[in-house]
Amino acid sequence: MKKLSISEYQKERTRTANSVMSFEREDFGLLGPLHLNSIDWANSNHRRSIAASLVQGTYILERDRQEKRQGSQALAPPWWEFFHFKLIRQLVDDADSCVFGAIYEYAPPSSHCNDSIDQSPRYVIAFRGTINKPDSFSRDFSLDIHIIRNGLHETSRFKIAMKAVRNMVAMVGDSNVWLAGHSLGAAMAMLAGKTIAKTGNFLEAFLFNPPFLSAPIERINYGNVKHGLRFASSVITAGLVLATKGNGQTSQSEDPFFILSSWTPCLFVNPTDHLCSEYIGYFEHRKKMEEIGYGAIERLATQNSLGDLFMSVVRRSAEAAEPLHLLPSAYLTVNLTPSQDFKQAHGIQQWWRPDLHLKCNLYKYK
Repeated sequence: MKKLSISEYQKERTRTANSVMSFEREDFGLLGPLHLNSIDWANSNHRRSIAASLVQGTYILERDRQEKRQGSQALAPPWWEFFHFKLIRQLVDDADSCVFGAIYEYAPPSSHCNDSIDQSPRYVIAFRGTINKPDSFSRDFSLDIHIIRNGLHETSRFKIAMKAVRNMVAMVGDSNVWLAGHSLGAAMAMLAGKTIAKTGNFLEAFLFNPPFLSAPIERINYGNVKHGLRFASSVITAGLVLATKGNGQTSQSEDPFFILSSWTPCLFVNPTDHLCSEYIGYFEHRKKMEEIGYGAIERLATQNSLGDLFMSVVRRSAEAAEPLHLLPSAYLTVNLTPSQDFKQAHGIQQWWRPDLHLKCNLYKYK
């Protein structure tokens, strides 16, 4: 047996420790919501926890692939089997062959059927976020860049996802399909939901820590300063809209943002996660602008991205691309439970905890 040098021994010890920590983060028996041994589909906490668990199952599917864990060694199956789902398809990226999504079918035993089962999904299409491992990070990171550039719709991964969503809706109807995603996966699910909503199909969606591309105004502690910055941003945005698109009035039936307002996805954000916390201010500011009599300005600003408008001015383009992250309506759930650090605030694991302090609001575009 070859004797290891001190440096080789330290590397092997570190690798083993990381493997054990990774196992603990991925094992359902150690981390999963074992308290949900009886499902009430009418309970919003149960629905949220199960949707988050199915997204976690998609993460672990890819980790199983990377670690070559198969059969009894695989860690992913309990994340859906515990809730009586079965995996019917993995969604695989054509660029690096990684698993980025999964389609689950709900198949409960007859003994588990109850009055709430009518509110259960028949299928759930779930998308994972970025994995910081060599086998998938490069491709995931390139998609993160596409989100920043507002170009996710141009990627082959999204086209694969969108085809799967369209096919499932065509096969079983929109009322039988849920979308779920976390971080990058939430952006995928949001774009898929918005795209299919424009055809009159409104899917229930659970979007965990969806990225919102904006200056981190929500992190400012002074309310007046925060409101002043948002007010100025709205005025500038509305002005740029008028300068680049003119003052042409459209009826509600022709307004794409109003048409999309019938779709009301569930957004889950943490105020200490700077990647998604701007959704809090985005919706609250819209309400405040209506209250102080500047609703017309905000209705222009809320459906346009200031960054994209600036780019259209620089490029002398009449049209800016439709911003991925802007939504007319949403059920917004904010996790007010203190987080130790950014990793915890952005993590999917927080969303199946039974002891969360949550603030929920419904926002509808008018």
